[in-house]
Amino acid sequence: MVRVVFTANLERHLSCPEETVSGTTVREALEAVFETQEKLRGYILDDQSRLRQHMVIFVDGQTIVDRVHLSDSISPESEIYVMQALSGG
Repeated sequence: MVRVVFTANLERHLSCPEETVSGTTVREALEAVFETQEKLRGYILDDQSRLRQHMVIFVDGQTIVDRVHLSDSISPESEIYVMQALSGG
């Protein structure tokens, strides 16, 4: 099962506990999470179901490539980290 983790800074806005789900792509895993945490969808995805500009997703330590379709492959042992992309100076 795929482990999906949301960083603590997202917890300030929404309840988003870690989940273990199944799927073969990032999209499938996120959709499984959204089934139980619907409010996360609007925070992570825009109105066209693309990853919002201020969000970043890592799969097994690598940034995903497909921010539009979220078609990056995952394995049953994958770890997905979803976080806000922060910048500063």
